[in-house]
Amino acid sequence: MKSVWGMIAVLTLLMSIGMPRFAYAVSPSPVPGEIEEKELKGVKVKGQSLCLFQSGTEDVRKAFIVNDVIPVYREGTSHDLTEVGKIKVLSYVGVDYLKGEVVEGEIRTGDIAKKGNAASLVVSAGDACR
Repeated sequence: MKSVWGMIAVLTLLMSIGMPRFAYAVSPSPVPGEIEEKELKGVKVKGQSLCLFQSGTEDVRKAFIVNDVIPVYREGTSHDLTEVGKIKVLSYVGVDYLKGEVVEGEIRTGDIAKKGNAASLVVSAGDACR
């Protein structure tokens, strides 16, 4: 009986010594992982550049002027538009694309930048805007 209590005492002591190795005073930062996950999902946040597809027609060129800040909307399940952020138009890239920068909110691929009757679709910041 004495040896059983001795074993329990030794095991308790060993477990209590090992416990602090598993407790962290500060948790590791999730930021790098979150940034990678957002990039894979096509999510852009303040300061990141993005690419917008537009029709290239004159009405769009008149509405989307370089340095304009344009609201961006996301279509819900009931087809209603909800404002999710704003972008600043940086430049036109070719005939069909705009390069922009997120100035507010969280913008995803598939969101819609809209000003008046003109609209532009947010696409990934891939080769089209380089």
